[in-house]
Amino acid sequence: MKVQAEVRQLKEGGYIVIDDEPCEIVSISVSKSGKHGAAKARIEAIGLFDGQKRSIVQPVTAKVYVPIVERKRAQVLSVVGNVAQLMDLETYETFELQIPEELKDKIEPGKEVVYIESLGKRKIVER
Repeated sequence: MKVQAEVRQLKEGGYIVIDDEPCEIVSISVSKSGKHGAAKARIEAIGLFDGQKRSIVQPVTAKVYVPIVERKRAQVLSVVGNVAQLMDLETYETFELQIPEELKDKIEPGKEVVYIESLGKRKIVER
């Protein structure tokens, strides 16, 4: 899910959708309005799921999409290689996710993990 917001409402550390990918905003710089146009904002962001750096330039009055990013908890059912089978602690839904390289030694069956979900994608994150 995503909602619309004006560029002027965005803040560093918030989220934005760029190229249909939810991203976390790293920096926003706003130029002054000139003789013939509105002020423009340059937004630098990093993709939540692919880690790719993206940037856009938009007028501050333009509408952009802001993804709804949910933090959820899940229990690890099993680990096979670098894939963990998880069960959501609220809905009891089971699914599989890749284990990030930095968390490989911390994830074990029976433990709880935190994952984020946005625009139909999921990723395990540190607490």
